[in-house]
Amino acid sequence: MRRLLPVTDQTSGPPPGPADREWTLDELAEAYAYPALAPGAHWLRANMVSTLDGAAQHDGRSQPISGETDMRIFGTLRALADVVVVGAETVRQEGYRPARAREAFAARRAAAGQGPAPAIAVVTASLDLDFGLPLFTSPLVPTLVVTGAAAPADRVAAATAAGAQVVVAGEGAGADPARAVRELAARGLCRQLTEGGPRLLGQFVAADALDELCLTISPTLTAGDAQRIAGGPSVTVPHRLAAACVLEEAGFLFTSYRRI
Repeated sequence: MRRLLPVTDQTSGPPPGPADREWTLDELAEAYAYPALAPGAHWLRANMVSTLDGAAQHDGRSQPISGETDMRIFGTLRALADVVVVGAETVRQEGYRPARAREAFAARRAAAGQGPAPAIAVVTASLDLDFGLPLFTSPLVPTLVVTGAAAPADRVAAATAAGAQVVVAGEGAGADPARAVRELAARGLCRQLTEGGPRLLGQFVAADALDELCLTISPTLTAGDAQRIAGGPSVTVPHRLAAACVLEEAGFLFTSYRRI
């Protein structure tokens, strides 16, 4: 792997070693470290993958357009987060499981005052979820269900009975994206990571709640009618982000863009 941006005298790769060596997890963690947050502040980053022709999925899943290094970065981003925020449809399609504790990041998480693994927060209006799945029955830390005050009472009761923590972040059936970010931060979950899907990411973008996008550009073409990385409501004026980091390996580009 080599660093393309920011350009420094070490752009060819982290010292020492050649540009094409595999980066350590510590080096990846440094490259993707959250910014320092003031008391009460929060930071929402997204992690997505896209083909060269803009597809966020192939046959309904992101795995076919991903790669080994992309998955290492996926794991690193999770290991740095307090909470992973994900839409219910993505939970169903991708077969989400609880985040696991990883020994390689244990000391880093302890130093940051974090628990052994991030919580998973599922954003859903209907709560149409299988509460018998390991995501709810055997998480290392309790799974959160983020919904609205008018969500179906029986499904809220089922989530609570399964051990999930229900977070109300809207007055209607579903959660308000900006309020969801604030409600999670109020629970001490300030370093936030969303893995989509596209509809949820689009809602965060439309609400101007997204602080950073970590986008893997896969050197593949799929054509077809797959979703983009963000869908749903459009914004009046496109949001401009600043490039923070660009890495490259085997034709994949691993980029990070932050709020200006």
